[in-house]
Amino acid sequence: MRVPHNSCVLVADGRKMLFFRNEGDGEFPNLEVERKRVDDNPKDHEQGTDQPGRAFASAGSPRAGLGSPGANHRSAYSETDFHQLEEDRFAAEAAELLKERALRNDFESLVVVAPPKTLGELRKHYHKEVEKRLAAEVPKDLTNMPVEEIERILQAQ
Repeated sequence: MRVPHNSCVLVADGRKMLFFRNEGDGEFPNLEVERKRVDDNPKDHEQGTDQPGRAFASAGSPRAGLGSPGANHRSAYSETDFHQLEEDRFAAEAAELLKERALRNDFESLVVVAPPKTLGELRKHYHKEVEKRLAAEVPKDLTNMPVEEIERILQAQ
């Protein structure tokens, strides 16, 4: 893949974002770190405190007609995945930073590298100015790779 000179390259996952600037040319990227941010996002079981709630249908509710007369029906609420909610919020925040930079004309070309799930969440929040400048998306998790390895993988794409 060609990464144009002076492109912004965002390498992100649900808890870490790295903004690079390509100081090299299109054939041989030379990524320089502009900004790095790591979010503290503990595992879900460390964030949640209670079991999911339950709902009960009483005798007077519409659901009471199901089954025997006057029967109470129960249903469990789905568990909230706090870890995933935080990762989604973090992706939305990364998209907001891209929007601010695009509106300031901070970059003409953008490459986004993120795991598929994070990439999907980022796409939901792309501003039209970000979309116009988007040169490529790479569905990979490279946040813990050395910069030289990221450059090599981008070249091989």
